[in-house]
Amino acid sequence: MSIDPRAHYAASHEYARPEGDMLVIGISDHAQAELGDIVFVELPQEGKAIGKGQTFGTVESVKAASDLYMPVGGKVTAVNTALQADPALVNREPYEGGWMIKILPSDKKELDQLLDAKSYGATIGEE
Repeated sequence: MSIDPRAHYAASHEYARPEGDMLVIGISDHAQAELGDIVFVELPQEGKAIGKGQTFGTVESVKAASDLYMPVGGKVTAVNTALQADPALVNREPYEGGWMIKILPSDKKELDQLLDAKSYGATIGEE
């Protein structure tokens, strides 16, 4: 499993990676591996404000459907529309081509409440 050292992680396996003033949100390599082959991703529309811990979408795999939870609250500024045509991007490139949304965070201090890459690795047994 790979862990993006630039990202911060929620216990529910979503990540938030700083990119300028924005945060890139997606699911970790560990999460996509646990889900299996992803066949559908439902994401919010640009402009929607979503609070920390609230559901921002759904990912469906051949095994199950899972809700996606906001690791940090904010306003959606971009949605990865490539996932509509190729949801398996999340499996192949969870940190690059398979990102889900970009947000303008409402409170950057919420990022400090997430796990850093090393701590996240320890929680999933990847040290």
